[in-house]
Amino acid sequence: MHTNELRQKYLEFFQTKEHAVIPSAPLVPENDPSVLFNTAGMQPLVPYLLGKAHPMGKRIVDVQKCVRTGDIDDVGDNTHLTFFEMLGNWSLGDYFKKESITWSWEFLTDVKWLALDPKMLSVTVFEGDNNAPRDEESASIWKSLGVPVERIAYLPAEDNWWAAGPTGPCGPDTEIFYWVGEGEPQGNKGTHPKQWMEIWNNVFMQYNRVDENTLEKLPAPCVDTGMGLERTIVTLNGLKNVYETDAFADVLVLIKNIVGVEHYNERGARIVADHVRAAVHMIADGTVPKNVDQGYILRRLIRRAIREFYKMGYEQSVIADIAKMFIGKFSSVYGSVHENEARILDELTREETKFRSTLSKGLKELERRTTTSALSGKDAFDLFATYGFPLEMTQELAKEQGLTIDEVAFREEFKKHQDLSRTASAGKFKGGLADHSAKVTAYHTVTHLMLAGLRKELGTGVHQAGSNITEERTRFDFTHPEKVSREILDRVESYVNEAIAAGATVSTSIMDKEAAKAAGVEGSFWEKYPEKVTVYQVAAPNGTVYSQELCGGPHVATTTDIAAFGTFKIIKEEASSAGVRRIKAVLESSL
Repeated sequence: MHTNELRQKYLEFFQTKEHAVIPSAPLVPENDPSVLFNTAGMQPLVPYLLGKAHPMGKRIVDVQKCVRTGDIDDVGDNTHLTFFEMLGNWSLGDYFKKESITWSWEFLTDVKWLALDPKMLSVTVFEGDNNAPRDEESASIWKSLGVPVERIAYLPAEDNWWAAGPTGPCGPDTEIFYWVGEGEPQGNKGTHPKQWMEIWNNVFMQYNRVDENTLEKLPAPCVDTGMGLERTIVTLNGLKNVYETDAFADVLVLIKNIVGVEHYNERGARIVADHVRAAVHMIADGTVPKNVDQGYILRRLIRRAIREFYKMGYEQSVIADIAKMFIGKFSSVYGSVHENEARILDELTREETKFRSTLSKGLKELERRTTTSALSGKDAFDLFATYGFPLEMTQELAKEQGLTIDEVAFREEFKKHQDLSRTASAGKFKGGLADHSAKVTAYHTVTHLMLAGLRKELGTGVHQAGSNITEERTRFDFTHPEKVSREILDRVESYVNEAIAAGATVSTSIMDKEAAKAAGVEGSFWEKYPEKVTVYQVAAPNGTVYSQELCGGPHVATTTDIAAFGTFKIIKEEASSAGVRRIKAVLESSL
């Protein structure tokens, strides 16, 4: 069975059980700053699991894109991936254990669906503790479905209990395992832990944890399930590892053909394939390579992939060729991949070109500086600042050579760098902006230029509908009835970057509100302004007016000040509400 077929079968099965299909949420959580990426199927649905009504009802099913990098050093073995897809079905205060367990078993074993041999399956349930009783209800349901007693393991909370946090909804879970050991299946997960591989997890949120020692029953318990797409494909096809599946097999063949059989390294090729696949989805969902947050993870993955090619003796640009294969695999599944193909390839090519230009020099410099068994924190920072080596990459290189790194000193050097950067910015952008971040001020001006570009391309019916500006990005809502094409967004980017490059002067003037209206000054919330209004204007030396709006906020003196922070890029465009679109954009440094 192929991955596309399993996705479709799963969704179709739960549609027969009256579940509504919902699309995957983007990889970057919209409202959860505690994590960089969605790491599990339940993560985007937590508000609904906690009681918020879902617009699609109480029964939903999805395939959620996920990224985990906590086990990045294990990527390339038989099971670990950074990007993966989680199949999930959800009951939001509707059905509970009986239906959930019965349907899981039906989908796995019925000949109309996956037709797995029941003899190859075992399950686990919660064994109980001082806070909650043994989950005999789940065990009884499993027995009624024909699961032998010897295939049921009662395990402790660390294995079979889920909680949203120290307090809040929680409950037992039951997990389904497939035999991957030699010979006939034996025992269960408790007796033969390495021979049974988890393929499905059903979480039953039936309690509310008040404190460490107190649980209360929830009035409307929920069900949260998850089944790993790639791991299940391995099981269904009797394969040894995830890289033998159709998700990766042809990509590994391509890599072998590129580097040649004599230079090919299986583990290195797997790392390349995994990391490029993850990068494709990260960029498609709006992440760009940079030195902080999600962008840092993306940059690290791309550079690790490039280094693996380098280790296999291949020093030509190649990452985009690998990406094209994954784009082809996912374009029909995820619209973001199809719509952002050009951007994905452009970002990968740019990042590879940038890093390859310094990789060889950086490796030579590392070799030159490691005359002892240790690498100083200053040297590690120099490799980061000069050659673009993330600390983690330097750590990996050092480990390969039996070296240690003074990480404390590295972080001290990094902090000095940050402090100097902030001081320089404060000096440069003085004069009326002392109480505002220089970068936020730049983003504020850029946001106005972006609105002007949107009105130029889409018409004067476009108005601001809200904004949220931080030092990392601008998020801007505007009135427009339909999705904005990538072609138009590219023209808006060009408009803004043209204004930045023009060294346009930003000036302000006081006008009568009605006179400003008559002059065509843009204003989104006229009713909130007094009779006298502040009008700001961005005009180039040649007389070109790039933006003219009502605004009393802080702005840069000239658009040259914006250029210090980088090039303007729109990384995401999506619906915000009825008749309102949302753009997220960044100033991307070339450093």
